[in-house]
Amino acid sequence: MRFTDTRDRSVSVSFQDAIFTGLAESGGLYYADKNPDLTRLFASFTPQTSFNEIAAETAYAFLSDELTKTQVADIVQNAFQFEPKLKRICNNIISLELFHGPSLSFKDFGASFLASSMEAYLGRQSRRAVILTATSGDTGSAVARAFYKKANIDVVILYPSGKVSPLQEKQLTTLGENIHALEVRGTFDDCQRLVKESFADPELKKSLNLTSANSINLGRLMAQTFYYIWAVAQMNTGKSDNLIFTVPSGNFGNITGGIWAHLCGLPVRKFIAAVNANKVFPDYLETGVYKPQPSIPTYSNAMDVGNPSNFERLQALYGSAEKMKEDIESYSVSNHLTLKTIRSIYEKTGEFICPHTAVGIYVSASYLKNNEGKIISLATAHPAKFAELIEKTIQKPVPLPLSLKKVQALPKKSEKIDADREMLRAFLEGLK
Repeated sequence: MRFTDTRDRSVSVSFQDAIFTGLAESGGLYYADKNPDLTRLFASFTPQTSFNEIAAETAYAFLSDELTKTQVADIVQNAFQFEPKLKRICNNIISLELFHGPSLSFKDFGASFLASSMEAYLGRQSRRAVILTATSGDTGSAVARAFYKKANIDVVILYPSGKVSPLQEKQLTTLGENIHALEVRGTFDDCQRLVKESFADPELKKSLNLTSANSINLGRLMAQTFYYIWAVAQMNTGKSDNLIFTVPSGNFGNITGGIWAHLCGLPVRKFIAAVNANKVFPDYLETGVYKPQPSIPTYSNAMDVGNPSNFERLQALYGSAEKMKEDIESYSVSNHLTLKTIRSIYEKTGEFICPHTAVGIYVSASYLKNNEGKIISLATAHPAKFAELIEKTIQKPVPLPLSLKKVQALPKKSEKIDADREMLRAFLEGLK
């Protein structure tokens, strides 16, 4: 399999080149130049097939031109010491829990697979790389834990001082080893600017083999196909083409992973993109006109995106809103309805859910009022990461997982820098 550029179809690169480059030279995103028919492979999976086996078989189907079956299996085994879980919410809504990884976020799947893939490639070539990324919270913690102690890789994470939650900061700053946390005296925009300036420096980029691990990286996207395939195998209804996936969506990477699997033969009737007040995508499906907007702050903050990065991939895959609407519907949920859903699910089931998960469940329940089907709704983050909001909503304490209790007790390891390009450059050069 080769990968092309959303802005230049003449581009053809390997998976290795795609993951270490991140963005194509044009500024576009990499995606598969053609989708293999994996219908028979997907049909061979049963409820007894482990998540890692499904991930390894699927990844090998994508990467057999570059890697042996054993090499792919090793990458998967090193990536995933955790797996998704299915939990019934009500008769026709099942939650696909994706928050059982080290940072308690769905981002663990993509970040872990990317880290393991990069480590494998670098090890065979005796090369080193430096991962540079900016974060406002969850992305940084997922990347930090995925790349922790990976051979031949240093990770530098920039985060704005005083502008991430204490718990998120602990997740970012307590690892040490090859994980370097830089607390920037400034805003998240300053952190993003510093990262972009570093990547725009060809000398620095070349000397350090500087690359990124952000959410648009192809390696992260590939891993986001695995749990859709696993979930369909678990259902084993014989009518999996009646399954609908509801996906809480911000940058649209999560739903793009599911659609990629579907285009390769995974039997799914429909995908529903559940968004908050940032409804650029539902407006596009309705009007056929894409109009990015400034983001609107909401309780489901990871979905506060006014110009979804992965829209470009979806557009390349489908070409038009009319074609996209054959596979995807999209609905917006208010803050009020998000809190109402958190409260309702707790009262009915005793389960705590995060606000992003609540957006998905509300849309799922609304859809089933007028339509038949069985919905798998993705649960993207552990509720403890939003304990303050949830406790205020339902007047009950949210239990803290042991992993978060442990991290709270660890000492912070970070270095403060100004929002200054030269200060960052000096730090990076010190890693040589």
